[in-house]
Amino acid sequence: MSPLRLSELSAPGSAPGLLQRLPLGGRQIRLILSVLPVLAIGAWAALDWEAMRDGAARLASADPVWLCVAVAFTALCSVSAAFIRQGALPERLPPGQLLASQVAAGAANHVLPAGLGAHAVTLRFLQRRGIPLARATASLALYSLVKPVARGALILVFLLAFPDTLPTGQLLPSGETLLLITGGVVAALVVAAALIKFVTPLRRPLLSFAGTALTDARLLHSRPSRVLALWGGAAALPLFQAATLAAVGASLGIALPWTHLIFAHLAASAMVGAVPAPGGIGPVDAALVFTLIVFGTPLTLATAAVIGYRVINGWLPLLPGALILSSLVRNKVL
Repeated sequence: MSPLRLSELSAPGSAPGLLQRLPLGGRQIRLILSVLPVLAIGAWAALDWEAMRDGAARLASADPVWLCVAVAFTALCSVSAAFIRQGALPERLPPGQLLASQVAAGAANHVLPAGLGAHAVTLRFLQRRGIPLARATASLALYSLVKPVARGALILVFLLAFPDTLPTGQLLPSGETLLLITGGVVAALVVAAALIKFVTPLRRPLLSFAGTALTDARLLHSRPSRVLALWGGAAALPLFQAATLAAVGASLGIALPWTHLIFAHLAASAMVGAVPAPGGIGPVDAALVFTLIVFGTPLTLATAAVIGYRVINGWLPLLPGALILSSLVRNKVL
């Protein structure tokens, strides 16, 4: 068997040639890849079955109308993600396939930490659409950048609009925490600069990536439709996620205004959103319970709301997302 060159791996349409070199045929490989997401979701459900059971039991006594509203907000999260992805690329993507890829990416995001699952699915989708690797990667970077910026802008808007009603005193970081955050950001910038300056093999690809990203960003921001899709989707996504929590809280009878519930979600996700946990499960949930308690919600009710939120926003989309992911693999969209 002749060795496989790197150019063959990176060239579009090279997957069939690679599959022919494997002991199994291409059809068998695609079948395995299409079944793996469902198996991974099943294994994860078995490991976290107790949380699934408790959450379903608590939601059984909730108001079904508000739960349906929460499900609708969760569905809109995938639509918002699709808008951001389109806004991060000059090329027009097929809307139906783009939306399906983001539903599938949501399922993959619960398997790998720090958004790697969603980025991997999206990167494969873009490459199958003929987008060069450098531009596809630059779009992923832009997607990752605009989300926290938009969330920070929303938090600032809430603070300016409701300065006297939001109990934010206990949520503000201390001076030591701010110092640690600032030090971490400065250290990351110093490390990046040192890599570019002293690690010669990395200099050219990093500078090339930065140049591609900046060029595409300037081009995108010269097109109003892309600006609206990029920043409008980036602002809508955290609002829909927060509205899901607010609707679940309403279904359980939490006596807090929606402004408080939405701000609680924005603050919690901003505090621990960078923690590399699959789907944000764990750190974000703990931060949500903490912020709800700070806002005056009893512990048991806050815990029930967060469990219900996780079931609807996290678990409920997993099965359709895994099935769509398998279908996209079988049909060679991914």
